[in-house]
Formats: sequence, structure tokens, C-alpha cells
Amino acid sequence: MSLEIQINTDIRQAMLAKDRKKLDALRAVKAALLLEKTGKDASGGEIPESVELKMLQKLVKQRKESAAIYRDKDRIEMAEEEEYQAAIIEKYLPEQMSEEEIGAVVTRIIQETGATTMKDMGRVMGMAAKELAGKADNKTISGLVRQKLG
Repeated sequence: MSLEIQINTDIRQAMLAKDRKKLDALRAVKAALLLEKTGKDASGGEIPESVELKMLQKLVKQRKESAAIYRDKDRIEMAEEEEYQAAIIEKYLPEQMSEEEIGAVVTRIIQETGATTMKDMGRVMGMAAKELAGKADNKTISGLVRQKLG
């Protein structure tokens, strides 16, 4: 089932359950999907899965960053709302890999490419980001690549 159909089904269920908070999160995803659908990456109205994953990751990242800012400003109720929305959106992402699993993949890529210095980071990051798309955060991948090459 495509992400768009799943979101529409879940919106309908949230409306019937009168779950306002979940409905807000799902509508944000739907709005982002509609924007992507009209963008340059969509061919014939279909959004590639890789673009959907990037969009969902971006939405989760935005929510988490907002929650951190709200917590810094002692706006706990707003931070909790952002964290709730991030949790709802994360359910549509594939299972995230642990840091050990990511480290193993990064080590394998470093061995395959023969990377030895930080100058090779771009090549390693490109391969790792492509292989781990949707399964790991690029910030985590970047930190592990730096650690292993540095």
C-alpha cells in the first residue's frame, strides 16, 4: 500500500476516533506529500519511495528540533505536542538501525573503497547515505564516518 493511501486511511480513522492530535500530525504529512507530488521529482503524480523516506525524515527532524527549542524556552506543552507528532510520523519510516549496525556498514564501505583519510569522507558518505537511506540519520552516519576515518 502506498504511503499516500495509508495516510488517507489513517486520517479517516483519526477523524472517526476524534483524535485531534494525531489528525494534525497526519495532515502535516499529507500536506508534505501533496507538495512533493507537484514537485520536480514526481513523475506522473507518483512519488518515488526514496523521496517519501527523505520527506518523512525531514518532517521528524523538524519536529524534534522544534521540541528541543520549546524545551529550552520552558514551553513543555508545545514540546510534548511536537514530540507526539514526531512519534506518529516515525511510524511510517522503516525500522531505524542501531549505532552498532550502522558502524558495521560504515566499516564495510570504508574497506570496500579503501578510504584512509578525511579526504575520502565524501565518497564514503555518498555510498553510506545511499545504502542506509531511511534506516539511519545522516548525522549519525557522518559522526561514525568521522570517527573511523579520523
